[in-house]
Amino acid sequence: GYRADRWKKLLLPYSSPTKAYFDTSDQDPFCMYNYLLDITTWNKSIRRGFIKVKITDYAGNTVESQMNSEASTFQQYKRVKILTGFHQDIEKITKISLTFSTKTLIGPKHKLRILQMKLKSLNTPKR
Repeated sequence: GYRADRWKKLLLPYSSPTKAYFDTSDQDPFCMYNYLLDITTWNKSIRRGFIKVKITDYAGNTVESQMNSEASTFQQYKRVKILTGFHQDIEKITKISLTFSTKTLIGPKHKLRILQMKLKSLNTPKR
């Protein structure tokens, strides 16, 4: 992605038609802070569902991601990368919580066992 104040300088030099999508929110300051969630699951059976991420800082401030629009498939020892966005940025994260949902009201509830997890800021990749 490109910061909104620099998009013309970065995209206009391309000679071919270029599509640009601007990721904004409906809340002031109208920007999204994007993270890449990279997880490896440990469940023996395949799970299909949605992940919601909640991050907390040292002061106890918490921000929760929006639910992804597409379900992900989780298989044992397979890495899954999920793009998730927040309306607010938290610099010094002390806690990460994941909620797994199948969005079904009928049927058994399933747990998703996480073997490994990495959360990387796409707005500030060095963090």
